[in-house]
Amino acid sequence: MPRPDPVPSPRPSMIRRFARIMRLMALFSIVIAALAVWLVIRGDSEIPIHMVIATALGVAFTVLLGTALMTLVFLSSKSGHDDQVRRSDDEGQV
Repeated sequence: MPRPDPVPSPRPSMIRRFARIMRLMALFSIVIAALAVWLVIRGDSEIPIHMVIATALGVAFTVLLGTALMTLVFLSSKSGHDDQVRRSDDEGQV
């Protein structure tokens, strides 16, 4: 019976790098959310506060989620995890 491949543990340097990038991206998402709120308010000064809050949270979390996923893709590629999967796929083919 084939044994499953061991799951590689993340290196501490990768975790620190991810945390540093996410801190910067959190600041970036706050700036982008503030810009979005400013543009919404500039368009109509009588916007309800609920819409302003929803705009700020929606834009901030969307930018943060997108950057988090892309950061994980690039860090996974650099860590060598993708190479291990590619190697095991090549070995399984006949």
